[in-house]
Parts: sequence; C-alpha cells; structure tokens
Amino acid sequence: MKEVVEGSHAVSEAVRLARVQVMSAYPITPQTHIVEALSEYCADGRMAARFICVESEHSAMAAVIGAASGGVRTFTATSSHGLALMHELLHWASAARLPIVMAEVNRALGPGWNIWMDQTDSLAQRDTGWIQLYCEDGQEVLDTTLLAFRLAESASLPVMVVLDAFFLSHTYEPVDIPDQASVDRFLPAFQPRIQLDTQDPFALSQMAPPGCYMEMRHDIEAGMRRIPEHYTAAEEAFASVFGRRYGMLEAYRCEDADIILAMAGTAVSTSRQVVDDLRERGEKVGVLKLRMFRPFPAALLASLAGDARKIAVLDRNFCFGVGGIFAQEIRAALYLMDSRPPVYSYIAGLGGRDVTPETIEEIYVRTKQSERPAPESVWIGLDPAACPVCRTD
Repeated sequence: MKEVVEGSHAVSEAVRLARVQVMSAYPITPQTHIVEALSEYCADGRMAARFICVESEHSAMAAVIGAASGGVRTFTATSSHGLALMHELLHWASAARLPIVMAEVNRALGPGWNIWMDQTDSLAQRDTGWIQLYCEDGQEVLDTTLLAFRLAESASLPVMVVLDAFFLSHTYEPVDIPDQASVDRFLPAFQPRIQLDTQDPFALSQMAPPGCYMEMRHDIEAGMRRIPEHYTAAEEAFASVFGRRYGMLEAYRCEDADIILAMAGTAVSTSRQVVDDLRERGEKVGVLKLRMFRPFPAALLASLAGDARKIAVLDRNFCFGVGGIFAQEIRAALYLMDSRPPVYSYIAGLGGRDVTPETIEEIYVRTKQSERPAPESVWIGLDPAACPVCRTD
C-alpha cells in the first residue's frame, strides 16, 4: 500500500512490521520522530512490544543489549551526540554477537551546536563492529530496516541503518508499506542463537584473558567477512517477496564512465540528475552509490569502478588530519590493483549545507581538469565571510 510518509516514520513502520519485542531510546533531534511513533504504537496496542524509557542513550543501548541477551528482537535509534554517548556499549553489543538493529540519523557533532546533516557521527563508529548501511530515500529506509533484522539475525552481528538528517528523516514522500503477511514471509519469528535461561544459567561478557581474547576478535572478523554472503541471501529473499533489491553498492551509468562520482545518502539522487545532464552534453560520467560501508565491499568496488580513469568522492564528513573518510576507504580498497584510478577527495555539505547540482558539477569539472588529485581533500563551497569568528592558524 502506497502512503506518503516521513522518512523517520518509514523506519517506525518497518520496526512495527518486523514485530520487534523490545525497544529503548532517548529522544534526540532529528531522530525523535522515529521513537515517538513507536511509543504510540506500543501505547495503543498496534505493537505487542515493550518500550523502555531511559535517561540517556548509553542506557538505551544497555537496555537493548540486555533484551537481546534474553533472546528477543530489539531496536533503538539515535543521532549525533547520542550515538557518541553509546560508543562504549556499541563495542559490547558487537563483541557479544547480538543482532540489535539501530536507526542512526546522520547529524553533525558540536561545537558549534548543529542539528543538521553530517555523516561524521556514524563514520566515527566505524571500528565498533557494527554493519553499516546508508540509505538514499524513504523506500530504501523502510526496506533496509526490514532487511537489517534478517541480516543481523543470520550473521549474529548488530546493524546500523543510516539516513540523512532532515533531507530524508523529515521529508515526506510516497513509500510502499507492505502488509504484515508479506513481512512475516520474509522475516520469520526470531530464533536466538544466544538466550539467557534461568533453567540453564550461564554468564555473558565475562573476563577474557590473553589466552582467548585474540581468538574472540578473530571470530568477529570472520563473521564480518561473511557478511556479503549473508547480505546477498537476505536481499534475494527480500526481492522474492517484495520485488526490490539494492545491492551493497549501486552503479549508475558507470559502464563506460571515464569519471565516477562516489557518495552515500540523499546526494546520490541529485547526482543522478547531474550525470544525466552531463551525459546529454557528451560527458562520460557515472555515479557509484555507497550503500554498505561496514564491512567495506572492496572487491565489488574494484569490479564496478576499477576501469574508470578517475574517481571523485563527495564526503559529507571529515576526519581531521586525514580528510574525507569515504575517499580514504576507496583508496585503500583499490590499493592492491595493478592499475587503479586515482581518487579525488572533496568535502561538501557539512552541517546541513545543501549539495546542489552546481556543487556536484563543480566537483566533476575540477576532477576532469586536474591531472592528479590534490594532496589533501578539497573543500567545496567554503565562504570565509559566513563565519567571522573562524580563523586559520
């Protein structure tokens, strides 16, 4: 059934349809609409679930860790500083191999205080052992949330579903909301691999001495390496029921492209239009949509983008002293190729600033006209007059 819904509520609808049993969250803009709707579903009986109100995001993650250890399907959501406050417990969730699903609405970190779009919050958690999936539109948000539960439960690892603040979370668009019977065919009742049982007591997350700690971490890495096959199986099952699939990466008009524009999130939609316009002018350009970030699908990236002459990466994030995070990951993924395209790194759209067609075309033109990448990331759209208190040391 098609409905016009907010991006945040596309998450809420998917969680309802997934028959989640325990949720816990602390409100933080721009994630709040997700859990507001879910609390209403629990209150009015649309969900047979427990919603646990807590005093912080750290406690929210602790609550779903406890619930997942008890063998129930769990969910939470957060943004920005809320995600940062969860950081310690993100490691506990993944190392315990708990299939928690979390919606993470990309929002800038302070100071200065900013509630708008920026990918740095989720990318700062890239080493915590969570699978990360980035979404482009409302339909993808709903579908990815459903897919995340099946993926998490088959791989015994937590999944972060990432969506842009406001550009997606607060934008209304038509979304196909499936019926409960169809979702039940795709996502059967949760059969926990780990479940606390008072009749068969055991302890979780105990002391790990030097004699076994490395092996535990190696086991998590082995699980991460198997994610592509788990993902492919889950997406095939999803497509058989709903007729849609997305892939770990998506290439648009990249087959003969000399220059490929790579990015994640809502900017991909704008880039498709820019690519179509440039193609009409005879330019050989394509877009590579980065959907799965952890684990990073390096082999797939090389197969889709390795024949290009240049790759231009638009990062709505930044690692101080290093540069754009997606650009660094792509460079590393291509490093072992005998012949690899140079990777050009651009920073744009931080803190909710618009990424317009003109922004993307400027990136394309700069890349085409440059013989080699700049040694540091190039910032697009800076206006020194916009911040009179800023200075360059």
